[in-house]
Amino acid sequence: MSLASPLAEPEFAPSIPQRVYPTGMLVALGGILMFFTALFSAWIVRKGLSASQLDVPIALPTALLGLNTAVLLASSATLEIARRKMRAGSIAKFRQWWCVTTALGISFLAGQLAAWRALAVQGLYLASNPDASFFYLFTGAHALHLLGGVVGLLLVAFKPLKQLTLRSATRVSAMYWHFLTIVWIAIFAFLLSAK
Repeated sequence: MSLASPLAEPEFAPSIPQRVYPTGMLVALGGILMFFTALFSAWIVRKGLSASQLDVPIALPTALLGLNTAVLLASSATLEIARRKMRAGSIAKFRQWWCVTTALGISFLAGQLAAWRALAVQGLYLASNPDASFFYLFTGAHALHLLGGVVGLLLVAFKPLKQLTLRSATRVSAMYWHFLTIVWIAIFAFLLSAK
């Protein structure tokens, strides 16, 4: 295969139709949505129970979480810039913006570690109280999903694709990444409203 035209369809005929990948991603996103919906429901039920001695209010690192939210929103924007560059045929610029998105995703994860550290400084850990447990559960589950997204971004940027065309790979990656951005905004809004 010639490296001169990376946007050209591969010389081989993929055995799997490209439309299968977005459909598979939609099914996966449905499962992830159900998982986070179950977490939200559990937290709402827990909040509805009578207060106990273990309910110690937690001081969220709101400024840090807000900054993390801005970083994740910026990563969604840079991902769309990368996709536009790819559609325009500029693979070098595509990879540049794709790598910016990946770096922003890694920065978000580092920011989440800092938020967990801020809670640990308060003496709040996973088993400290129900509010701290839910904070760690929400942010940890989201961080694990986002880490998977970062790995996916790196694979699209640097690993030769076999069955998946670059166009399909970027589409599926964008679906996942934007979905996680929306989930994070919901988590952040929920954390703020539950203070």
